[in-house]
Amino acid sequence: MLDYTKLPPQLFSPNRRINLYFLHHLFKILTNMVSQRLHREFEREFPLTAGMWGGSYLIADEEGRARTNVVRLYSIINLPQGTPLDKAENFEFLMRTYSEIYQKAFEQYGLRFVDPHWGEPIPYTNRERPTTTLQMWDQSGRVKFVRAFFVWNTATWEESIIYDSIRNIKQIKELLDLDRRPMKKTPEELKFLLQDVLIIYFTLRPALTPDFVEHAEPIVTELLKQFLAGLHDEALIEEWFYRVYKNALVYGYEEALEEPYAKYNLDIKKIETWPVDKINWVPEELKAILGPYLKNPFHTFQTNLEKNNLLPPGWKTP
Repeated sequence: MLDYTKLPPQLFSPNRRINLYFLHHLFKILTNMVSQRLHREFEREFPLTAGMWGGSYLIADEEGRARTNVVRLYSIINLPQGTPLDKAENFEFLMRTYSEIYQKAFEQYGLRFVDPHWGEPIPYTNRERPTTTLQMWDQSGRVKFVRAFFVWNTATWEESIIYDSIRNIKQIKELLDLDRRPMKKTPEELKFLLQDVLIIYFTLRPALTPDFVEHAEPIVTELLKQFLAGLHDEALIEEWFYRVYKNALVYGYEEALEEPYAKYNLDIKKIETWPVDKINWVPEELKAILGPYLKNPFHTFQTNLEKNNLLPPGWKTP
């Protein structure tokens, strides 16, 4: 039997905002539970790794509380190749296991996830072993859905976040290409795009060139203020779309990743064609810059939670 008593004691703060420190570690704990079940089923080890996806933790308060109302819960999960999971029927077992464990665990926080869907390949990922997703919708009304991205090749959480930035850049670059795709998008779609613009910036910030940061920082800072204040006006959302388009932020993002990967003959503009052993692979120079930066907020959250006696006795992060 899996032990659900070791889950974080809370997920929502008194103001009903999600604590992203606990959410991040909840995703890790649930993936460890899945690994245990796989071990019993197949009698072998499965080195799965996981954590939250999306950069909202990079702008959380000092104890990890979200500064906006997070209603879409995202995780990124890294799977080993060359295991029984390569077979379709075993991958189906993995998806059923994840959906069952997610449902039972999130019930403890008042969330009722239903109607699991999985198997959709994600664009701009490896053609031979594409990233896929599992998604469930919340009937409680507190959030909209939980969505997990499954990426082939075991890697650390921070490696998978850096690698996935390449996919995210390709996606927003196409959406911002008004020559190919005239703007016929809903305000909700535009908000998703603008949110991804922020996520990529805060994910890659230490690797961005100083000249680009000087150009982009005022734009990103103002856009972030708009999100924190609640960006709902359709005309303002469209105005921000054109501002991001005009300032070509996506090219600064590409610049941060293009050269480090090119040194290993990997073209980030053709990530779909990379060898499958390069899925989730990150050059050492990028890991050295971005790895500690991506992990540091969670260390800070834990320090402040401990200082304010907000962690349960004996709490250990996975």
